[in-house]
Amino acid sequence: MTAATAAPDADAEDVQPKKRKSGAAKWFDEHVVASFDTLGRQLLMFIEVVKSMFTDIWKRQFPFGEFIRQCAFMANTAVIPTLLVAIPIGALVSIQVANIAGQVGANSFSGAATGLGIVRQGAPLVASLLLAGAVGSAIAADLGSRTIRDEIDAMKVMGVNPIQRLISPRFLATIVVGFLLTGFVCFVGFITGYVFNVYFQGGTPGTFTSTFASFAQPADLVVALIKGVIMAAIVAVVASDRGLNTRGGSAGVANAVNAAVVNSVVLLFAVNVLITQIYSLLFPSKVA
Repeated sequence: MTAATAAPDADAEDVQPKKRKSGAAKWFDEHVVASFDTLGRQLLMFIEVVKSMFTDIWKRQFPFGEFIRQCAFMANTAVIPTLLVAIPIGALVSIQVANIAGQVGANSFSGAATGLGIVRQGAPLVASLLLAGAVGSAIAADLGSRTIRDEIDAMKVMGVNPIQRLISPRFLATIVVGFLLTGFVCFVGFITGYVFNVYFQGGTPGTFTSTFASFAQPADLVVALIKGVIMAAIVAVVASDRGLNTRGGSAGVANAVNAAVVNSVVLLFAVNVLITQIYSLLFPSKVA
């Protein structure tokens, strides 16, 4: 009897009531700490995906069939929306720049400003944002659905690495499509600015092209394409991470898709500002 009664008392002494955190501490843990945990997890995934991708390509084990299917799907999903966004962006930039240039008497520089604005900033952002909205959401939904159906756990049990089989081909496909979309937006934006400046705003073809050639540098296009590749990689990693960490059934898939798009957009703008500042320091603008 003594031992029987002593055991519950000992257990009661071992169990200590947990202290409830204050509102500020709880908010800090749920938002700030969780954000750094998510960022660290995504960085580790990026390293693992890149390592796995190059290793599989070297060993000729990379799933090129899945890579080609993903490229076709992403291109089919993103090209038309990208075109429909690139044309208004090019027209808007041309109209606004021409109006400002006309007010200060610098109509001859509208071509340079329009072209540089689209190539340096517009093309990478438009391509990456369309990737985040169309491609990133699809990746997060696909992987999230697989996660809640326990397909990812089943692959691990069978000895199949989800990073190699699912993430690597999507990662490489997103980079390839992002690179191509960035170049596509550069071309469409330049042509749109040219058409609006020459045919709707009274500009001349020679002035538009000559001013653009005077201020533009080959490095501008190179940096735009590098931006497109980096931003595409961000979209792929964030969407894959949110998909693989989906919880809560079908509602969790919807939350994962929403989180993938929002997180991607925030990171894309931050990375764009960082790369732009570094490029401005290394390659200052030319003076005609």
